[in-house]
Amino acid sequence: MSTQVVVLGSGYAGAGAVKRLEKELGHDAELTWVAENDYHLVLHEVHRCIRDPSVESSIAIPIDDVKSASTTFVKGRATDVDVDERVVELEGGDTVDYDYLLVAIGSSTAFFGIDGLEEFAHQLKGLDDAREIHQDIKQAATDASRDDPAQVVIGGAGLSGIQSAAEVAEYRDLNRAPIDIKLVEGMDEIFPGNDPELQGALRRRLEELDIDILTGDFISKVDEETVFIGGGEDEAPEELAYDVLVWTGGITGQPEASDLELEQDERSHRFFAEEDFQTSDERVFAVGDCALVEQGPDNVAPPTAQAAWDAADVAGANVARAIDGQPLERWSFTDKGTVISIGEDAVAHNVKFPVVGEFPVNVFGGPLAKMLKKGIAANWIADVTGVGRAASAWNDL
Repeated sequence: MSTQVVVLGSGYAGAGAVKRLEKELGHDAELTWVAENDYHLVLHEVHRCIRDPSVESSIAIPIDDVKSASTTFVKGRATDVDVDERVVELEGGDTVDYDYLLVAIGSSTAFFGIDGLEEFAHQLKGLDDAREIHQDIKQAATDASRDDPAQVVIGGAGLSGIQSAAEVAEYRDLNRAPIDIKLVEGMDEIFPGNDPELQGALRRRLEELDIDILTGDFISKVDEETVFIGGGEDEAPEELAYDVLVWTGGITGQPEASDLELEQDERSHRFFAEEDFQTSDERVFAVGDCALVEQGPDNVAPPTAQAAWDAADVAGANVARAIDGQPLERWSFTDKGTVISIGEDAVAHNVKFPVVGEFPVNVFGGPLAKMLKKGIAANWIADVTGVGRAASAWNDL
């Protein structure tokens, strides 16, 4: 009987692992790919759809264009895994049997218990989210005037928040729309915890796009018209009226993850995984944002596209090794730098090029940074599909 290998999830980790497994698995193994969507989304470019929804044709890649003909695809959302019976349960009651399972189901948005935030804010975790944000901003601008502009508030000034705010600004300028944009970050600086030189470069470009940056106080409450910032026993919170609110302030595990019989973090419900991606069950591996992949004492891999992309290749290979009874490879993340789009511009930091090594300038923007940003996305698309699709997507990246 053939060995049944199942991959859950169609993000960077899932798609990358499937590509590697297709190369590694022998003829005595069958690969099944289970995902909620029948496309792979280049998620780190989804903010582009806030300005222009037509970009989705370049960044949403049909599953059939990613997988080989020999891989079976099942469209569905995994709701539970019975590790004793080795069965994946899907929404609606269908099941998929496995001998080895690779979980790459990604993450969901963390709302941190902030009153009203989940109810009233948009999130940006997929195409539907980007479409809704675009449509609501378009409608708010239509209903507004120069004397009473639409108010767009972006909560969280990490990668997603910064890039989303810049895309709203580009939409505003392209359409000459009456929109005010506020980027709210609870920490004292945008892109918290990063190089001050990089933070300064990002702030300058956002301010050049006429984005109002508010730092140092967290969102404490949200209702259908107002964002409340800060406040306490002796101080009233600042009130920001909004027409469109987008929250990008953090990630947590998928809701279904809490029911899976795998060791996981009690708060975030992300699965504990060794450096070889093996979980508490030796036949179940986890990779990407859903996993806390060990990287030495008291350290885990970052929940970034770069890390998921890099890890997926090793995780896929390790599943094949486990089937063959071979030693598993340990994975260590090496940061190759950060490139952030700011609308039509981009900022790069601590970039390491193949062969050449680290770029001599720590932080830079302009044409080279923009080309790098495009090249990163195009390289990924070429990896999972082909050079032709990457070339056709180039102008949208």
